[in-house]
Amino acid sequence: MTASRHGRHDAAAGGARTHDAVVVGGGIAGVTAALQLADAGTRVTLLEGRPRLGGLAFSFQRGGLTVDNGQHVYLRCCTAYRWFLERIGGAHLAPVQDRMDVPVLDVGRPGRARLGRLRRTDLPVPLHLAASLATYPHLSPAERVSVGRAALALGRLDPADPALDGIDFATWLARHGQSKRTIEALWDLVGVATLNATAPDASMGLAAMVFKTGLLSDRGAADIGWSRVPLGELHDTLATKALEAAGVRVLTSTRVRETARDGHGRWQVRTDTDVLDADAVVLATAQREAHALLPEGALEAPDRLLEIGTAPILNVHVLYDRPVLRRPFFTALGSPVQWVFDRTEASGFGDGQYLAVSQSAAQAEIDAPVAELRARYLPELERLLPPARRAKVLDFFVTRERTATFAPAPGVGRLRPGTHTRAAGLYLAGAWTDTGWPATMEGAVRSGFTAAGAALGALGRPHEHPLKEAA
Repeated sequence: MTASRHGRHDAAAGGARTHDAVVVGGGIAGVTAALQLADAGTRVTLLEGRPRLGGLAFSFQRGGLTVDNGQHVYLRCCTAYRWFLERIGGAHLAPVQDRMDVPVLDVGRPGRARLGRLRRTDLPVPLHLAASLATYPHLSPAERVSVGRAALALGRLDPADPALDGIDFATWLARHGQSKRTIEALWDLVGVATLNATAPDASMGLAAMVFKTGLLSDRGAADIGWSRVPLGELHDTLATKALEAAGVRVLTSTRVRETARDGHGRWQVRTDTDVLDADAVVLATAQREAHALLPEGALEAPDRLLEIGTAPILNVHVLYDRPVLRRPFFTALGSPVQWVFDRTEASGFGDGQYLAVSQSAAQAEIDAPVAELRARYLPELERLLPPARRAKVLDFFVTRERTATFAPAPGVGRLRPGTHTRAAGLYLAGAWTDTGWPATMEGAVRSGFTAAGAALGALGRPHEHPLKEAA
């Protein structure tokens, strides 16, 4: 049965016809767009090829454990993702630190491992980080002064300046006196985790956006939040409930084969089993899938989507028979280990401690055999965490996302399309679109806002942007 017979009708008393929209893709961007469209009175069908929602931020079962495919965090400045959590009823399940506090363990220098902390105070920007930087043990006094000067220069930049997109972050840092050690111990410490690229491979425009927004916009902007429950509980279970409560028809395990205009100016979305009619379509898939579904002429240069590269993230999961880490997370220097998170409670593990090691920009390791990764990371965890030397490893496994994010390489800005296409009624959403943000959950939500807003404007539906800053 087609959607035209399923859903299109005029109001019973002769009122205005209810418009139909189809959202293709059930990741965070697609869920956001569907909620916004439904909240404005549009009848929405959301189609997802996987048997679940959540895109690349999901959970799966492994024995008695609920495992996240990767560790995802957000910052207090991620106002769109915080709206998303509130909208699906999950904000209390993914709280933010009272204030930014990042333990940084350096094991790469002779002698004992040394713990430093990056944390803020309640002083105004930029003084909120001054005390932390002044006592940061992983940099020399001269390096700390150079960081302050570079931060002031960064604060004067406009991340939207196209010229910044054409150079890499490492080049800019070198021009501003940043040593190799300073980049390792500070700039890449933050940048690799947020951009999924090291400084030489990152667009200066995106790097400026991350650091200016996260560290120089508000004293609490970089306070870290993360889910205390499996991601699937947020992005699938709660998201599905919110969608259904809003009246969205959610169809999972439904692969879209084609989008095309009919002879009456409406859209037809063809799946393996049905054809859905719509007044508006939002493609909220990855860029390559969107390229395959775009009708001819929808973008001036559609093959630019294929030029947007991807970057992998590797996650190493280790289950110990006893606690080996006393804090919720830490990051490391002088080690292949990047960030380590305690996922014991969230996973339902009750026989020791479960640590997740999150490795961004993992091109060199993404295809490495599990045995090789085990031989590399277990000794490193013992070096970082002395209690691990006495613990028994109950399980060791790896999750790989080979196309976890778009690659934030210099020049990527000119490749990222806006939400509008040349085909009326067809819109794009996804963290890879031109949100101004790197590939984050925040960027995904913002793209959903933009696509839904464009569709509602074209349909003549009154709507308000959820974020006051964008009103």
